[in-house]
Order: sequence, then structure tokens, then C-alpha cells
Amino acid sequence: MGPHSAPAKENPLQPGLLQTGAPRPGPLRIVVLVSGTGTNLQALLDACADSSYGVQVVAVGADRQGTRAIERAEAVGVPTFVVRVGDFDERPAWDAALAAAVVGYAPDLVVLAGFMKLVGPAFMAAFEGRVVNTHPALSPAFPGMHGPRDALAYGVKVSGCTLFVVDGGIDTGPIIAQAAVPVLDDDDENSLHERIKTVERQLLVDTIGTMARDGWTVTGRKVTIP
Repeated sequence: MGPHSAPAKENPLQPGLLQTGAPRPGPLRIVVLVSGTGTNLQALLDACADSSYGVQVVAVGADRQGTRAIERAEAVGVPTFVVRVGDFDERPAWDAALAAAVVGYAPDLVVLAGFMKLVGPAFMAAFEGRVVNTHPALSPAFPGMHGPRDALAYGVKVSGCTLFVVDGGIDTGPIIAQAAVPVLDDDDENSLHERIKTVERQLLVDTIGTMARDGWTVTGRKVTIP
């Protein structure tokens, strides 16, 4: 994606699939990648039940078999697929296979919703600027797997969640939206994380819907939703 005035780039794995944040005449097509129970996915599926939301989940993919998230998608008739790392001799081959599987659904945006694998160069080449993820901290603070724990250890009084465009780093991409969550005196990692996840689901649903209806631009590290 990029500024509305800039020429759109063609996806190298899917000719004609445009990298743009401009509003579309139809719903924004998203593929959601998952690894676990799929609470963020469920929030998106529930929102998509209203046609005015402007988003269609065209497929849900997982990196493992038997996830609750895949069951949630199948329950509402959304196509699903699984691409397991263990089925490939090398990680780059898995990454390329994952990219090819997602490309087959021609998404406008890929949403990582509790996806516990790092996508690699092949995937990023296919969907550069069109992959978004959430992080349970206020980036750039406390990146990585243990944002709530690290925030508590540091003694912050406010934490929160971040929706960002995925780049080659760990939770380092341009920030789309953030929401604050107060840290309570009696919080432990679990209680703080649970409150963050509640806010995170709403932030994800609200922001993806606004992006779908109004478009967005990314200029350097600045993401703008009109």
C-alpha cells in the first residue's frame, strides 16, 4: 500500500493484485492467519456479518492442525488452509508455500491474528506493506513475546496495544493505531494481558473497518487513515 496518488505496484506472485490503500467499490478482502483459539478472528468474523462493515474474510490460514480458530472459520463457511513448518525441510520453503497459499485468495490485506510464526522474505515480497499485526504493548516499548510481563517489570503505569504494518523487524513496523490500558497496582501478567486483549480486539475491528471504508496511506513511518 502507499499514497493514493502514487502508482500502485503489482504483487510479484499475483499479477494485477494492487498494493494500495485506496477505498474499493466492494468489501476489503482479508486473509487472517492464526495459531490458536482465534478470539481476534471471531471479533472480525462477527463484524463482517454486517455488510456495512466493509470487510470480507476470504480465508483463514493456520500453521498447525486442529486449532479452535480454524473451527470458528469453518462454522461460518469461510475457506481454511493449514501450512505447517514441520512439513518442509527448510523454513524458507514453508514461507514460500504460505505466501503461495495466501496469494491464491487475492487478499487486499493480510491480518496476523495471534499467528505465532514470523513470516519471511518470500511472504513479505508478496504482500509488502499489506500485512498487519497486533502487539500487546505500546510500541516501540516492550517488543517481542512478553510485552505485558516486560511492562510490569519496568513499572509502567500505562500499557496498551498497537496495530502496525509488519516489516522485517520484531514489532517494529509503522504504527496504524494504539489504545492505552492502565496498569493496576495489583496486576500480574495474566490480568494485565487479559485486559489488553479485550481492548486489542476492539481496536483491531474498529481500525480494519475504518481502513476498509475510508482507505489509508503509509508515508515512511506515518500511517494516515482519512
